[in-house]
Amino acid sequence: MLVGALAVYFSLAGPLWLLAVLALAPDLSMAGYLGGPKVGSRVYNLFHTYTLPLALGAVGLWAGSTFPVLVAAVWTGHIGADRLVGYGLKYDDDFKHTHLSTDHRAETPLTAD
Repeated sequence: MLVGALAVYFSLAGPLWLLAVLALAPDLSMAGYLGGPKVGSRVYNLFHTYTLPLALGAVGLWAGSTFPVLVAAVWTGHIGADRLVGYGLKYDDDFKHTHLSTDHRAETPLTAD
């Protein structure tokens, strides 16, 4: 997805400055965690699924407007990069517990009772 999104972006002659500005924009959704883990995980996941950027890209194509397609390409590329390095959609019990993680409970040290 990352490579495909970048191919679309550069085939439309997207400027490097816009790519740099938008590359980490979806991570602003982590601010949702200020409302707690349930709100945070939902907001984060909303901005880290392909649904919204693909819809934005489709609207841009339908309207004949390049800018929304460029934004959608960067957004899709961001999600693809996240998946490539192992960052997944968040569960509401722990920020590190994702759909790509192994059993996150096994990562916590055991204590002697």
